[in-house]
Amino acid sequence: MTASFPLTGEPLALDLVNTRVLDGTVDLLGTPGALADWLAAQAGRLAAVPGPVPEVGAPELAAVRAVRDTAARLIASARGGQAPPPDALDRLNGHLAAAPAHRELAWGEDGFTAGTRRPAPLADRLAAELAEAVADLLTDPRLDRVRRCEGHDCVLLFLPAHPRRRWCVPSVCGNRARVARYYERHKGVPQERRQAP
Repeated sequence: MTASFPLTGEPLALDLVNTRVLDGTVDLLGTPGALADWLAAQAGRLAAVPGPVPEVGAPELAAVRAVRDTAARLIASARGGQAPPPDALDRLNGHLAAAPAHRELAWGEDGFTAGTRRPAPLADRLAAELAEAVADLLTDPRLDRVRRCEGHDCVLLFLPAHPRRRWCVPSVCGNRARVARYYERHKGVPQERRQAP
């Protein structure tokens, strides 16, 4: 059974960082099974998991969580206009180097295809690929548009396609905000006035 994650479809680095919710107190990647569910939710986005999600264990979980925690620090500093913490930058570069990649040609019905091959353990391949996604986000000129959801108690980050987007999921956090505003406007109004035609 695949778990539900609050926000997917953002740049991969943001999807990864968004697996810590409620001000970081809830970790949606708390177990290897949860990581397998997240990898399934990211189907088709990771070369390290080209097909069905392989068996993941403690090494893969530790590697992915290490990249996530480093990414969160680097993204937070970049969004705040600050220089990155040197230890976090070193750590991300270490993840990038953990599974060197090379191109590999294959021949098929449609001719040549070129793919990236990382001959390394799954934990290193996942860490390297996710670190590349973080590097892509940190070097993306749209990085300054990454926002934190304005929903009460929501900590999810997103890259808005529209500049007026304020919530990670408008139908969830946006509706909560509208309901709260409605309640605030009407809490002192007598019941009979609220139901007047």
